Amino acid sequence: MRERNPLVVALDRSDLGEAEALAASLAGVAGLLKVGLQLFVANGPPAVERIRRHGPVFLDLKLHDIPNTVGNAAREAGRLGPALLTVHALGGEPMVQAAVEGVARGAQEAGFDRPGVVAVTVLSSVGGESLASPSSLAFEAVSAGASGVVCSGDDVSEVRAVLGPEPIIVVPGVRPEGLRSNDHVRVLTPKEAISSGADYLVVGRPVTDASDPASAARGILAEVA
Repeated sequence: MRERNPLVVALDRSDLGEAEALAASLAGVAGLLKVGLQLFVANGPPAVERIRRHGPVFLDLKLHDIPNTVGNAAREAGRLGPALLTVHALGGEPMVQAAVEGVARGAQEAGFDRPGVVAVTVLSSVGGESLASPSSLAFEAVSAGASGVVCSGDDVSEVRAVLGPEPIIVVPGVRPEGLRSNDHVRVLTPKEAISSGADYLVVGRPVTDASDPASAARGILAEVA
């Protein structure tokens, strides 16, 4: 997946028509289109099915429960055909492994390619020194079969050093130079994130709230070209 476009655009909308219009405007520009909790809870599986018409879907559900429950939920997610699915690394290795196996089984049953599972280490809206080590969580998740992890801008260099070159690293809360960070505590510019070892950059409002989302997306990609 590393050869692909690094830009992930978060379609954080409740109205599926509005989200799909954004997805259509970004088709062929964004590398992945993120369906997160807001869009998914408001619209259910059709959100993935409709957004997937316009590009690969990053299904950001952050699954976190007992392994059997997560495995079954991941199987259903796999049947929707996402390219990537998120789980919480704090769920532990058995849970991550269950998600990896479940999403692969669901995708196979529905005739889709096997999705990657990326494990969220520490959310980029959280700050403080008493949190679990992102690098330790990342190592455990990849050891359990995850394709990679989601980590904050502050942690990406350390996580890359621990994981090595192969696992995927997704960095949320990326903001183009000069924009405020909104509700993310730890952020990087696109160029800083890629230079630090990120493979994918999650950007939301700087693209989706722009008067020309495709132009805004191209501008971000130009920063990392």
